[in-house]
Amino acid sequence: MKIQREDTAIVFIDPQNEVLSEKGIAWPLLHESLKENNTIENMERIFKAAKGHGFEVFISPHYFYPTDKGWKFNGPLEADEAAADMFARKGVYNLDGFEGSGADWLERFKPYIQDGKTIVVAPHRVFGPETNDLVLQLRKRKISKIVLGGMLANMCVESHLRELLEQGFEVAVVKDATAAPKHPEWGYGYTAALINYAFLAHAVLTTDEAVKAIKQDHS
Repeated sequence: MKIQREDTAIVFIDPQNEVLSEKGIAWPLLHESLKENNTIENMERIFKAAKGHGFEVFISPHYFYPTDKGWKFNGPLEADEAAADMFARKGVYNLDGFEGSGADWLERFKPYIQDGKTIVVAPHRVFGPETNDLVLQLRKRKISKIVLGGMLANMCVESHLRELLEQGFEVAVVKDATAAPKHPEWGYGYTAALINYAFLAHAVLTTDEAVKAIKQDHS
């Protein structure tokens, strides 16, 4: 897989406080994996390299609105998210209380995301991009290859990987620019993710490898 800015974009899933900040609801289950992978620092390294070398960056966020309380059924993680008000916003057109909330971007990422160039797509509503406009936004820019990272490794990142593959994109996953929960009953999601990345992705990279490829682009 050749990474070049003319047809390759960086896609980060859920770079939000809920899963990356010590104040986030998911922090107790995630902090060990975040530390082991140096996830936040690695994501920032990719942001910097991408912005410095003209690669387009896309963000696929997770938001829940009060009306989503009307959902009649949920899977295990969805049920936990709903009960804990994870990624919660006051409404589609309401930003009251958004600044610094779990749904907001991690503060250190804001200069990269809010630079007027990063494409923030509509929120995905479960785990994959089937429920947002990520694929449309990529295709409209003639992007055919993706460098993928963000949160959570075994849920939203893997779900995005699977759907983007089905949509005909080449996808490289950056394995240390993600992390996953260590759940007392369900297990360590990161282990499951790594196995599936190896079976599915066109490339499984470290951050060092991804940054090197971005910086070496000669397109």
